[in-house]
Amino acid sequence: MKQPHINLEEMNIKNAILVGDPQRLDRIAKFLNNVEELAYNREFRSLKGNYKGIEVIVISTGIGGSSMSIAVEELAKIGVKNMIRVGSCGALQKGIKIGDIIISCGAVRDDGASNAYVDVKFPAVPDSEILMDMIQVAKDFPHHVGITHSHESFYIDENAEQEKYWSSKGVLGADMETAALMVVGRLRGIKTGSVLNNVVIYGSDTADAIGDYVDGENASLIGEKNAIITALETFVKIK
Repeated sequence: MKQPHINLEEMNIKNAILVGDPQRLDRIAKFLNNVEELAYNREFRSLKGNYKGIEVIVISTGIGGSSMSIAVEELAKIGVKNMIRVGSCGALQKGIKIGDIIISCGAVRDDGASNAYVDVKFPAVPDSEILMDMIQVAKDFPHHVGITHSHESFYIDENAEQEKYWSSKGVLGADMETAALMVVGRLRGIKTGSVLNNVVIYGSDTADAIGDYVDGENASLIGEKNAIITALETFVKIK
């Protein structure tokens, strides 16, 4: 049965990479063989391809936990068992450079989507096998492993105060989707993980840094490549 939002039917593929930006699929496709575009509805653009004998779906989820949760639910219904987010984040600690990758070992559930599913006391944590394999794969890349913060909006009035608070607790970086992925995945019996490319130096202006990321070849694009490789090689390990 075709799913109503991602517009995909069961295709016997158990691995999926989830990204925010639909254009990121074009960059991931360069790492795959036998690439086939699948669907494009709203924010959900998808393709499939082969990496070292492993079939992979790549799908965009747009911005935020609500869209992420829809993608997780519908991918699960078509048979996907392993899901890794390859996303971007802003650093919350000094010393994390542009293009460093952050592997999330757990997420602060400060989003609306995960809280709609289950009490906030339920943890947002990755699958342990996926986490350990990602750490092993990323050993040759500039990377950090720690807690990330999943928030609801870039533009709340207290954003700076919120960043300062979670930074003081040792949280490494902030995105908007990891908590929803991990919570919904866990509730639905899906193995999940999240590897994030840092595009914002802690204390700098987010809009300027993201503009630099979009505009050209720089360290953030190297970080994105490293995050993509980390996800794909992890799928190879868990086959």
